[in-house]
Amino acid sequence: MPDLLFRLPLPDADATARLGQRMAQLVRPGDVLLLEGQIGAGKTHFARSLIQTRLAALDRSEDIPSPTFTLLQVYDAAPEIWHADLYRLTHPDEAIELGLEEAFDTAICLIEWPDRLADLAPRKALTLRFELTDAGASRCVSFLGDVDWAERLTDLRDA
Repeated sequence: MPDLLFRLPLPDADATARLGQRMAQLVRPGDVLLLEGQIGAGKTHFARSLIQTRLAALDRSEDIPSPTFTLLQVYDAAPEIWHADLYRLTHPDEAIELGLEEAFDTAICLIEWPDRLADLAPRKALTLRFELTDAGASRCVSFLGDVDWAERLTDLRDA
């Protein structure tokens, strides 16, 4: 189980989008972000913001649909960005069929509903646990990871 590094309040949707923009500057090839939280907690909103920011850096703009029904969206960027929503998977082997294991080594991977991976989740992944707060009026995100992530996220935590 990864260590709790810190918690960050997200008072509104704009704060969630700003977090995605800031994380877009921090992630690199081989990074896996495991996005946990109930429906409506901000996982997809965060992922869209991160992807849009990475694409904007390449002077590209693209519609970023939720991968709920397609299971996986891959974006041609440097490196590739894989956005998966595993909610509908019934067995971890289905994640292997999507090619996620190979992507974990070379792409930036954003995985919603990572519990469906079971033991396939990379040990070096960063978990972002989104929670509804104030009766759903705002959110909070907990960052769980190892010492490498703690060092990389210092500026984010201290902002």
